[in-house]
Amino acid sequence: MEFVDQLIAFLRDGIAAIFRFVEIVWTWSIAQIRAVPWGNLGDLHILEQILLVLVAGVVIYLLYRAARELFDAAQNALAAFATLLGAIVRTLAPVLVAGLTAAAGAWIINNVSF
Repeated sequence: MEFVDQLIAFLRDGIAAIFRFVEIVWTWSIAQIRAVPWGNLGDLHILEQILLVLVAGVVIYLLYRAARELFDAAQNALAAFATLLGAIVRTLAPVLVAGLTAAAGAWIINNVSF
């Protein structure tokens, strides 16, 4: 049981580290976006405006890819959990029969005289 606890703690710490990294990158990205002079975009050179549109397109595309990847991973995790739950339910009958067999065997050994 200690191994399972350590594995869960390891996974939890790994996921927390990933989320901290995403938070750092997200905060930095927002700061970069805020640095753009949004109030006077017309004052920017045409090449700067084109670059701004290209950068926005790339950012939107990358965020879409990340969201899609997370959605697919969530689907896979849910399917894996459902498979695990199904396997646990399928093992209930054999485990119950094994327990009843052990109880019956112990009762026979303790109560029947051969």
